[in-house]
Parts: sequence; C-alpha cells; structure tokens
Amino acid sequence: MGCLVSTPKDTGGNRRRPGNIGEVSVFIPGLRIPKAVDFSQALGDYLSKSLVERLSALRTRIVVMAGQEAPTITRTRRRTATQHGGSTLADLLQALEDYLPVLLGLVKDGSPLQHKVQFVWINQEDDDEETAMHSTWYEVLSVLHLMAMLSLSQANLLLLPRISADGYQPKVSEESRRCCIDVFLKAAGYLDCAVRQVLPQFPSELRRKLPVDLAEGVLRSLCLQALGQGVDIQLGLAIDSTKATLAVKRRLACEMVKYWQQAQDNIMNLPLSNGWGEKHRLFTKWKYIEAKAAAYYYHGLILDEGNTEKSHGMAVAALQAADEYLKESKKACEAFNLAIPLSRNPPLWGTMKFLSEKIPKDTSSKVRINRDLYSHEKIMETAPTLPDFALALKPEEYGLPIVDPSWNEENTNNG
Repeated sequence: MGCLVSTPKDTGGNRRRPGNIGEVSVFIPGLRIPKAVDFSQALGDYLSKSLVERLSALRTRIVVMAGQEAPTITRTRRRTATQHGGSTLADLLQALEDYLPVLLGLVKDGSPLQHKVQFVWINQEDDDEETAMHSTWYEVLSVLHLMAMLSLSQANLLLLPRISADGYQPKVSEESRRCCIDVFLKAAGYLDCAVRQVLPQFPSELRRKLPVDLAEGVLRSLCLQALGQGVDIQLGLAIDSTKATLAVKRRLACEMVKYWQQAQDNIMNLPLSNGWGEKHRLFTKWKYIEAKAAAYYYHGLILDEGNTEKSHGMAVAALQAADEYLKESKKACEAFNLAIPLSRNPPLWGTMKFLSEKIPKDTSSKVRINRDLYSHEKIMETAPTLPDFALALKPEEYGLPIVDPSWNEENTNNG
C-alpha cells in the first residue's frame, strides 16, 4: 500500500531552518517543502503524454515557488509583492489549488495509479530530514497542510501592527482584523478536511509512519490554534465596541481557553523534540496561559457585580488568578521567543495591550477595596472555576475538489 523512505537529519542539509523568523503574531510551523518527482517515468506507460505533462508542470511550479519563497515567508517579511505584482502567498496558494483537482485523478475510484509515484517532501518538525512515500494520499495531505500554513502566514502578515495615520501607536486596522478571522477559518477548514477526509484513506501501518508534521494530533492542534486566534480577534473587537457586554467578553475569553487547552492536549504527547516542534509546543502553552488571564479577568469583573461577601471574595480570587496568569504568560512568551528559531513580539496591541494595562490596575484596586470591607479569611484564596461555554467558532467548510475534467476521457492502462 505504499512504501516510505525517511532520511535522518544528519545525512543532508536540505531542510531550510532560519535562525530568526522575525515578528510573530501567528506561529507557523516550518513550511513542508516539496521536492521534484518524475511523473513521466512513473506514469508514462499508463497515462497520455498531455496529462503527464500537465501534472508535471503544475507540481514543478509549486516546487519552484515553494523553494524560492518558503524562507522569505517563514521570516515574515512584510514584502508581499512579487515581480508580477501579485501576492507571494496568494500565488503559491493558487498554484496548490490548481494542482489538487488534477492530482486527485490518481486516486479516482481507488485507482492503483495512486501507488505509482514516489512523492518526497522535506519535513520540518520531524527528526527525519524528509519523507518519501509511494502514496498520492500523502501528496494530497501535504498539499492541504501547505495550504493551511500559507493561510496562517497570511494571517500573521495581517496582524503585524503598522504605524497609524496619526503617526503614534502602531495598530492593526479593524478591516485587517475582520479579514484575518476569515483567513483563520479557511486555514482551519483545510486542516479539518485533512483530518476527516484524507487521513482515513491511509492504511494504519502507513499512517503510523507519517512524519510528525502530519500526525493527526498536530493537524488538530493547528486547526484549534487557528480557531483560538480567531476568537482572540473577536474578543479584541468586542473590547473596542461600546455595545459588547462583560458577559459577551467573558464568554469569548472562556471559549478561547478551551480552544487553546484542546490545542495543547493534542500535541502534548507527540515527539516534537527538534527546534520547530519545541517552539510549536511553547507557542501553544503561551497562548493557553494568556487566554486564562483574559478569562479570569472578565469572570472576576462579573463576580464583583454581585452583592454578597462570597461573590466579592470570589471576584478578588479570580482577579488575582488573572494577574498571576498574566505574569506567567510573559515568561512563557519569553521562552517561546528565545527558542530556536528566534522570534520577537510585534508592538503590543489589541486584546493583550488592553489586558496588560487593565489586569494589574483592576486587581490591585479590587483587592484593596474588598480587603477593607471583609476580613482576609473571607476572601477565597483559590480561583473559582471558569464557566463552561460551548465553542461557537467552527472551521470554514472545505471539501476536496472534484477530479479535473481532463481525467474523464483519459484511457488509462492500469497494468
């Protein structure tokens, strides 16, 4: 059902790992990069010359673009225009979308052609340098993963603050933030499709041999990460809105905690031991702690609206927890940025700019007021349990495209 070849990391230098990836609002695990394959040698006896040439041309375009642009994209430079005037990310994403319907002809109706071509991709989070499989489904999975990572790259560019028109504090426009939510949902849709529609196509033995980049836990974690960051933007928009109630903000913050907790749970036991993998794990940990700071803050403010000693005591405990998680998140952020490849935070903005100012101030004020009113013994020293809300944000629905019409009249000799 397909064979696999892995190359240990000490046998080659093909993996492109920059030492510094610049400003990070959205963490993108190192892009998996395709290596050239010879379609004519593998499929020349089974398909028409025109179809083989089309497959080859479509994939060669991706290999060239990914090889040239991946280091640039990974370093999150703000240069997005190519010499042709388009967007680097959009061009590569379009090339992948053009390739997928033609590629899927190799698995049409369970065709044995799906095992004829050995597809090779350079791994980033896995200890092996690259993985090669005689499996078209491996190629489909790798393409979807790259489409999702390009979307996360696009989201990161959208969320890098720019100097505003007034020349003061760098900020991210509301238009960019709303656009970014759509990009996150699209990325989540690609990853959800990979888990639901593509992974089940692998025999269990071959599935166990996939690089950790494509493990189900990593794909699910990245999907949840995209949704968690989408909710983070929603919370920031709610903070800016005069119409959003404390209850709305608390709900969003509590949902964000659940997304990040699930993202962390999915990769907790995976062998993410090398540079990219460890940095991935540290990013998820940082954002989970950060989300808890936001959730306990809003939970504390709502509890403080109660009229009983107990509610005020619980409010103080929640706000103290928010303050502790905020301090812990700063340490987690530093650990993430210092992990190889190095990174740095863009200027603080949005949800965390607001909370970094409000949490210490409000916690200090509420603790002082309530301790003046009530004895120390009446204040809960343990943070109250956060409310449990159903998760509202879902991935954009994405399904594998229909097979390209060029396959309809193709007479294949399946040997």
